[in-house]
Amino acid sequence: MPDSALLAASESSIRLVTEIPGPRSQELIQRRTANVPRSLGMTLPIFIERAEGAMLEDVDGNVFLDFVGGIGCQNAGHRPAETVAAIKEQADHLLHSCFMVTPYEGYVEVAEWLNNNTPGNFPKKTILTNSGAEAVENAIKIARTYTRRPAIIAFEDAFHGRTQLTMTLTGKTHPYKAGFGPMAPEIYRMPYAYCYRCSYNLTHPSCKVECAERLHSMFARHIEAESVAAVIFEPVQGEGGFIAPPADWFQKIAEICRKNGTLVIADEVQTGFCRTGTTFACERFGLEPDLLITAKSIAAGLPLAAVTGRAEVMDAPLPGGLGGTYGGNPVSCAAALSVMKLVDEADLAGKAEAIGRQFEERTRNWAKRFPLIGDIRGIGAMRAIELVKNRDTKEPATDETKRILGLCHKRGLVMISAGVYGNVIRLLVPLVATPGQISEGLGILEDALESTEPLP
Repeated sequence: MPDSALLAASESSIRLVTEIPGPRSQELIQRRTANVPRSLGMTLPIFIERAEGAMLEDVDGNVFLDFVGGIGCQNAGHRPAETVAAIKEQADHLLHSCFMVTPYEGYVEVAEWLNNNTPGNFPKKTILTNSGAEAVENAIKIARTYTRRPAIIAFEDAFHGRTQLTMTLTGKTHPYKAGFGPMAPEIYRMPYAYCYRCSYNLTHPSCKVECAERLHSMFARHIEAESVAAVIFEPVQGEGGFIAPPADWFQKIAEICRKNGTLVIADEVQTGFCRTGTTFACERFGLEPDLLITAKSIAAGLPLAAVTGRAEVMDAPLPGGLGGTYGGNPVSCAAALSVMKLVDEADLAGKAEAIGRQFEERTRNWAKRFPLIGDIRGIGAMRAIELVKNRDTKEPATDETKRILGLCHKRGLVMISAGVYGNVIRLLVPLVATPGQISEGLGILEDALESTEPLP
């Protein structure tokens, strides 16, 4: 289908012309099963051929509304025209050379933008990598080198990647850790500020952010502060269930870290590039991390990630200590630079805030209407609904969540779950989605909630 046809289809949003999955997708699923290991999951059994804005078209001609955005990679929308043009122009000049051998300007331009636009009024430097997990690994290496300390503190329900180190940092066993041990050493864990399921049975603000104060206890009982290089966290947990701590949690954590010479690492792989209504989520909480990690929407879906941090911290490793063959690929850098222009020119942060307001207005009375809903939360366009069988016990409604998502999929709305128990429905719609598309998608979700009762 030519671009114009898909754009026309997007005006009427979802269009289903076959059963789901269609015959061509069914054929490809058989080939996938025969050739791809089962460990690679599949949320929706359709094969995508084209995408535009907030819409996906499969190989059978069905058009879906995308509330996943490549798991947060498409904040600027699928195939923004400016990005496609930048990719084509770069491909005419240079595909790869390795920045460490023969550098090129695009890498430096991306680093300059990140140094100038990430939180913190201090000199910064940036290294580019291929993926979020690789960026996390490099941030840990940099922190350990600078502090000359080995230990890292992470949080329950966190997700930082699937490599051996980042899998250890991640706070969910199945499917991310099961069978993959032993884990990396010198990683310690404490509860996050999950107010809906407070580990200390307290309520904010009367709790005085006890969960942050427990960092003192961590230093006293589990690992001495003098051995801790950094504390790493997502400002809003993604895979963990879109959990956003109160602002004073960040302030307390940063205060304790500074007092003990411990670095603060903010993993903004999913929250960055306007998802939460500011360019970076740290801005919403007044946090200036020592190291900030970005990926996903940085390059509209092309493989690119970054670690940006205090210049003196970033310069700690010896020359040659950091690098990688493909990190900061010229084509990915060109895509990133186009996205960085769109941050301002398309007002992506403003669009995220508008989506958040529309979500709040539409879901305002859902908790009263639907007994399954335990909590509705989020900031900007990073929104989630946590489902429970019983509001008193907060027993996760995992099976019901699967059923609701299945109903959405059958009607052409692509959504996914999150949370340690898989009972959180998350909104990751491209920020360029129209109000009509947001309304249509939320309407489908509303109907699915209406038709689903708690299972015994």
